[in-house]
Amino acid sequence: MGFGRTVGERSLRPVRWPGRPGAGPLLRAGLVATLLGLAAVVLYAPPGCGPAPGGAPAATASAPTGPAPDDAPPVTADAGTGERADDRPGGALPLPGGTVGVPVRLAEPAALAVVRPGSRVDLLALPAAGPATTVLLASRALVLDVVGAGDLDGSSALYLALAPPQAERVVGQPEGSRFAVIVRG
Repeated sequence: MGFGRTVGERSLRPVRWPGRPGAGPLLRAGLVATLLGLAAVVLYAPPGCGPAPGGAPAATASAPTGPAPDDAPPVTADAGTGERADDRPGGALPLPGGTVGVPVRLAEPAALAVVRPGSRVDLLALPAAGPATTVLLASRALVLDVVGAGDLDGSSALYLALAPPQAERVVGQPEGSRFAVIVRG
C-alpha cells in the first residue's frame, strides 16, 4: 500500500468520518434556519397583517350583522385610527360577519358618483315584467366597494354587504330586472 492512497477504493480499512460539528457551526445553522423561516412568514403573510399604528395592540370591532339603526355612525376602516374607508388606498371595506357580498349593476350608473364605501343604501328592484312598481330588496345595505364609477361601458357596479335572505332575493330577481339605490344619510 503506497503512501497517499485514500481509504475506500481498494482498501479494507474502516472509513473514518469527520468529528461532530462544534457549538459554533450548530448555532450558525440554527440561526440561518430561523431567519429563513421568518423570511418565509413575512413574504406569505396577508397584507392586512401588519402591526397596529402607534405600537398598541389592534382593537377588535364587532361588525354589525343586520341593518344599522338610522342614527348609526359612519363605518370606518380602522376603529383605532378613525380613518374612513374611502381614505385608504383601494377604498374597499372588509365583509362584516354574518353577511354575504353581492355585486349589483345599477340601471343608472350616474348614481355611483355619490356612493362611497361605508355608505348605507336602500336597494330597489324594478322587475322587467309585470306592473311598474319598485320592490325594496334590502334596507340600509352597507356599500363595501364601488367598482368602475367612471366607466361608461356598463361595467360599473356596487359591492354590497347583505344578509343571506336579502342576497337570495337580489340574485333571484328575473333576468332584465333593473336595480336602483337610495342613498341614506
